[in-house]
Amino acid sequence: MQRGLSAIGRWFKKRVGWKRLGIIASVAIIAFAITTLVEMLKGVDSAVVLTAMAAMTWGQVAAAALCVVGAFFTLTFYDLFALRTIHKNHVPYRVAALSAFTSYTIGHNIGATVFTGGAIRFRIYSDWGLSAIDVAKICFISGLTFWLGNMFVLGIGLAVHPEAAVAIDLLPVEVNRLLGIVCVAAILGYLVWLKLAPRRLGRNGWKVDLPSAPLTLLQILIGVVDLGFCALAMYILMPATPYIDFLSLAVVFILATLLGFASHAPGSIGVLDAAILLALPQFGRADLLATLLMFRLLYFVIPFMLSITIMGSRELWLSVLRPWQQRRRACEAASSTVSACPDEHRRDAA
Repeated sequence: MQRGLSAIGRWFKKRVGWKRLGIIASVAIIAFAITTLVEMLKGVDSAVVLTAMAAMTWGQVAAAALCVVGAFFTLTFYDLFALRTIHKNHVPYRVAALSAFTSYTIGHNIGATVFTGGAIRFRIYSDWGLSAIDVAKICFISGLTFWLGNMFVLGIGLAVHPEAAVAIDLLPVEVNRLLGIVCVAAILGYLVWLKLAPRRLGRNGWKVDLPSAPLTLLQILIGVVDLGFCALAMYILMPATPYIDFLSLAVVFILATLLGFASHAPGSIGVLDAAILLALPQFGRADLLATLLMFRLLYFVIPFMLSITIMGSRELWLSVLRPWQQRRRACEAASSTVSACPDEHRRDAA
């Protein structure tokens, strides 16, 4: 039996591999989502969708926007927590906030978040002396924060409202409830495992000390608050009728978000939308589509544009303006050798 399993494992690594399996799964999720979305949007009048968006009150949109701001503010603590975990205490909060915000918004909107987000983090943190391995550790711990928060909220949600996920995962209600209990039990088991002794993952040049049990509770709280703000923004934008409770919507939102991450589609486009439309058939498609479009504008489009502006301005400062300013100051300090300065700096120094 053991030899048979070993042979299957060797065949899998040689012929398929986890990387190919991941690509196949991503393509399958995207293809299914797009097919479902196209089918569900047949007969939907774009004018009706725009009318539904225009019918949203300014107060409603402003409240959702505040929740999005709260979500991204909480997101900045992903990187700060990771930096303190790997003992890079010299990196200030403002740098961690810049890295977390830009790497998430740009990486998630472009797709392949692991690579794009990691590249942006390295560009920022390398100025503070962090290596590629340090950045990999930050990505790992930040990802762990995300997944722990999602597992906890999803576990509670499935245990209390298992029927909310049936349309997405196509599993019986009792199976969903069992999965919810398993998620919560897994987190409790993880906390006990951490409590028994300090834990370290990795080998060779890549090793990371896992946060202690008390710090992991803080880590879970960060993920839960971030997720709670996101789900609340969606909840505020939902049509007033028919009624849906917040926890049921949170379950749907988390499952749709996880499918979006698994697909690696830019901005989870198509996947997130199809999952929510599929899971909430009681709402009018035009009204629900208006909610999704407004949420995308607040949570994806505006932060993405802001991040691009911030990173573009930062690169302009680092590559052009700061070197020019440094040369000018050097020329001003060496006033006795003004002739050695470039013309424009020589005039300033004179």
